[in-house]
Amino acid sequence: MTLSRTSRKPLPIEVRGTPRLPLGMSAAQFLRDYWQKRPLLIRDAFPAFQSPIEPEDLAGLACEEGALSRLIQHDEDRQRWRVKTGPMSEGDFAKTGNANWTLLVQDVDKWDMDVAALLDHFSFLPSWRVDDVMISYAEPGGGVGAHVDQYDVFLLQGLGQRHWGISTDPHAPKDFRSDVELKQLQHFEPTHEWLLDAGDMLYLPPGIPHDGVAFGGPCMTFSVGMRAPSQAELVGDLADYLAERLPEELRYADPDLAPAKRAGEIDKASLKRIRTALPFAAPLDDATLLDWFGRFITRYRSAQAPLPPAKPLSEAALLKQLTGGTSLLRHPWSRMAWTQNGSRCTLYANGHAYPASVRLATQLCTQRTLSPPHELSTAEHGLLLALVNDGHLVPRRLRGRNA
Repeated sequence: MTLSRTSRKPLPIEVRGTPRLPLGMSAAQFLRDYWQKRPLLIRDAFPAFQSPIEPEDLAGLACEEGALSRLIQHDEDRQRWRVKTGPMSEGDFAKTGNANWTLLVQDVDKWDMDVAALLDHFSFLPSWRVDDVMISYAEPGGGVGAHVDQYDVFLLQGLGQRHWGISTDPHAPKDFRSDVELKQLQHFEPTHEWLLDAGDMLYLPPGIPHDGVAFGGPCMTFSVGMRAPSQAELVGDLADYLAERLPEELRYADPDLAPAKRAGEIDKASLKRIRTALPFAAPLDDATLLDWFGRFITRYRSAQAPLPPAKPLSEAALLKQLTGGTSLLRHPWSRMAWTQNGSRCTLYANGHAYPASVRLATQLCTQRTLSPPHELSTAEHGLLLALVNDGHLVPRRLRGRNA
């Protein structure tokens, strides 16, 4: 009888490596059961491990102009963190003391061939997926705080001991602290805790909260991180790639254009033409595509842009000016358009979006000198105030009117 998947024993979170199976299992099994799915602690993944680099050499590398390094100190009493970006100096290390600090150096494999040789043990992964080997040296209590990485990482203990706590709780909050430079979690409650010795290795898939702290003495950890570009990076680079290669004569076209029913509107017919011009944008919903195009089409290709007034106008001051006969002149460098998606209307001005009403958006796109309607809603007053304070509308008193 074959056991169903639901009746199988839970997969272990801790295994022991062997010289033949450093992952504690075959690479195929690891990729099937753990890769990008669940964390795994591998005891003795690298038995009798000897660090290929000494702490003094790592500190020396951190002083190099081209190396990427950070020195992080934690004031436990005041719960403050201090971050210094390299290159470091001998004076920086002289001030650290013997506890609660860590040195991070990225891309050490690019500088040291012996460190680069560690990557041979990860040849079961596509080489282009491997980003770098980052090394952290820490004195007791040193770490970077609880955080989340958005990429796979293998954390190999190279010297001393480090205490690791991780959370596999899918509902654990992942809000960041706003009072430190590091992207630390506001709340962290570990579900698993271990003390790693030299040669032990912890694998973490993306999105697992974790916190590592040097324990007992000097500690050095080798982080083999994976390259995991965000969708934003992929889309941005693809767009640049295509833009360089598309012929100049391929443009947005509207040979079927009919007279505009509402000035300034990016209507459904325009949206259809945008989709024709951008076939790779097919997965985007109408709201997203309209929002992008509204921002894009209202940005001038030149660097000219309206400047905000030296002193922002208050709502009361604007209301007084409007009731006193002041009109609003649309700034000559202010380019506007608007969209309607369901009951929601959005006005775009030089790449920025503002909630609007259809009547006011139409008037703003039609008239260069605006005399607002006498009856304006609170939201419409707010829109005019925002446009004035952003420089898109300039108050101007009409001639022949008294204050």
